[in-house]
Amino acid sequence: MTTRTIKQLIPGAETSDGAGVRIKRTLGQQPSVRLDPFLMLDEFGSAQASDYIAGFPSHPHRGFETVTYMIEGHMLHEDHLGNQGNLRNGGVQWMTAGRGIVHSEMPQQEEGMMRGFQLWLNLPAAEKMKDADYRDIQPDEIPNIAIDGGSIKLIAGELEIAGEPHRGAVTGGSTQPIYADVLLEPAARIKLPVPEGHNALLYLYEGDASVHQKPLQRSAAHILTEGDRVTLSAGPTGARALLIAGKPIGEPVVQYGPFVMNSREEIEQALQDYREGRLTA
Repeated sequence: MTTRTIKQLIPGAETSDGAGVRIKRTLGQQPSVRLDPFLMLDEFGSAQASDYIAGFPSHPHRGFETVTYMIEGHMLHEDHLGNQGNLRNGGVQWMTAGRGIVHSEMPQQEEGMMRGFQLWLNLPAAEKMKDADYRDIQPDEIPNIAIDGGSIKLIAGELEIAGEPHRGAVTGGSTQPIYADVLLEPAARIKLPVPEGHNALLYLYEGDASVHQKPLQRSAAHILTEGDRVTLSAGPTGARALLIAGKPIGEPVVQYGPFVMNSREEIEQALQDYREGRLTA
């Protein structure tokens, strides 16, 4: 058994996306700042409506999946397939762009806190042109695992906690992703299994915590070394942190905005398909 430690720190960079939504971006700040199979990780959180009210009007995607986790707030998803989904406190939307999808994500509130995360998960070449899909995951569909000194919301993947196996709301897939929201009470400690061969990170977004006595920085991606487990320890205020892990794809990544393919030629084809109305055909 090998314990993972922190290999690299990627602080969140303040930026904006969509029609001006303020976000903190770790993965995806630059093409070189990724963690295969993850392309981008954004945190959004503000009680100022001007930071989020313009939302993400209709836009296209091809070649990957988006996972939106709402901690607090209300946003509406709509896409060209006719899907509609209300994303509320504790809910998740898992969208597979595949060969092409055009969607919007618009706030359904004019005031108050809107807070959550969006993760971009790459697809292997063999799956980039599959049919688009969308899943609206309600809070009560996400297992909430009680642990000594806290709890774990298991959005995706499988974890064995205290000798008992648990399955998330989403399982399987080529990259076998793990996405867990870990809540620890003050001074609590948890050993989390992480499959060997998976790339993994921790993202602290509330309180204070450490890995092997190394404090975690708030709103930053902490890339972990190889191993089969990681020990997370909360400080005197407790902590909430995301554990995100996945099996690397190991293929070339060529990205142009909302399109992620394996070659420049495929990107040019995606742009042409979008201009000529064939992206979603």
